[in-house]
Amino acid sequence: MSTDTNIVSIDAGTEQQLRIDLAAALRLAARADWHEGVANHFSAAVSSDGKQFLINPRWRHFSLVKASELLLVDADDTDAMNKPDAPDPSAWSIHSAIHRNVPHGRAALHLHPPYATTLACLKDPTIKPLEQVTARFFNRLAIDKSFGGIATDAREGERIAATIGNHNAVMMGNHGVTTLAPTIAEAFDLMYHLERASRTMVLAYSTGRPLNIMSDKLAEETASEWQTYKQAEFSHFEEMKQILDKEDPSYRD
Repeated sequence: MSTDTNIVSIDAGTEQQLRIDLAAALRLAARADWHEGVANHFSAAVSSDGKQFLINPRWRHFSLVKASELLLVDADDTDAMNKPDAPDPSAWSIHSAIHRNVPHGRAALHLHPPYATTLACLKDPTIKPLEQVTARFFNRLAIDKSFGGIATDAREGERIAATIGNHNAVMMGNHGVTTLAPTIAEAFDLMYHLERASRTMVLAYSTGRPLNIMSDKLAEETASEWQTYKQAEFSHFEEMKQILDKEDPSYRD
């Protein structure tokens, strides 16, 4: 862990809530069939500089992860991958780079969900403003077209982090998607709507009919209006946790 006295770690109670929320997000991703085998990874910062963060344990199925099992790691720990409880190599490459370089990404969810990944495989993976959900991403989605293979190399993680810039979501060409936010709830809601928007795009393309794309002015107005419903992002996550609590509250353990 860092010894910088300017870096403040959160209290135990706050860390425990982050653990519960991150475990819930992982369980919910599996419930929605966004996961891929025992791959993909979620993280959440626990220090003021964002470099100390929680991440799911290597090759543990999303549907089984518990709060107590989440790994606490440091993005500046050069020995992290040599430890017996090291995270997945690509998880370390991507998330350590994000938590070193993307301050607004205190929570980062990386997935290969079916519709968003399908869109990421197209030559043009942008999300067109066709209705209000797709319009949410108008001029608000980073596009990464420089896929360099499975992200086990630190340079690939650094490149991905640089591509994100000040965006909260990135369409990773030939790969998948990542959402980032100050909180797990916001990152989860963003991932939910990113996959919904991608589904609309894929289904619209599948008709073979011309797309009825909004004007830039209308698309920007619609995207901006999402801020009116900012609190709904938190309510969405809380409601989903209530569903988990009824089905299987073991994620909290």
